[in-house]
Amino acid sequence: MTDTILETVGLTKEFAGFTAVRDVSLRVRRGTIHALIGPNGAGKTTVFNLLTKFLDPTAGRILYKGRDITREKAADVARLGIVRSFQISAVFPHLSVRENVRLALQRRLGTSFHFWKPESSLEVLHERADALIAAVGLAEFTHAMAVELPYGRKRALEIATTLALDPEMLLLDEPMAGLGHEDIARISALIREAAKNRSVLMVEHNLSVVADLSDTITVLTRGRILTQGTYAEVAKNPEVIEAYMGTGHG
Repeated sequence: MTDTILETVGLTKEFAGFTAVRDVSLRVRRGTIHALIGPNGAGKTTVFNLLTKFLDPTAGRILYKGRDITREKAADVARLGIVRSFQISAVFPHLSVRENVRLALQRRLGTSFHFWKPESSLEVLHERADALIAAVGLAEFTHAMAVELPYGRKRALEIATTLALDPEMLLLDEPMAGLGHEDIARISALIREAAKNRSVLMVEHNLSVVADLSDTITVLTRGRILTQGTYAEVAKNPEVIEAYMGTGHG
């Protein structure tokens, strides 16, 4: 299907006899926000690690824009346009906000190691960097060291450095983790804006954020897909309620 950007077919991952992900078939439509949710231990992070090639699957296939990327290396997948953010803080703490974004722009251009170039040659990147910084609401922090930023603003900087890589597909790993109410609203708005011209797959525990942002939701439990659909559809599924509220979580 032409509207599918990322698809998994029977994706399975075993660790020494333990099946972390079992027969997961996932389809992310182009230009949508797709959430992957489930209780702790459901296999969400393992799925992300398989998609971004930090792990190799035991069985199954991964297709990106119809191309089989199951055996591709992590760097090659990133080059194709799949960029993952938030699994760790993706910024350099003792560089300024502008320097962090500029480095990400240089990385995309393949010039990050041209240290012998004069500083003036980097001026051309400043305009693009500053536009990204303004877009994520950090203009007043342009020259601040990343380490000095409040936690929620660091998340905004991570979004800016991720967008600097110009991904076609954005994988967000718990973007709201540790954020307060005001920061959640701000980061949600940034994700919605970023999704206007790209596809987003996110793992997120905050169900109000999932309800607010997601076009489609896949619920995982014990490594398998429990159900998929809109938030309204999955929220009334008795098995989902049991997985979250009953004895089935952990």
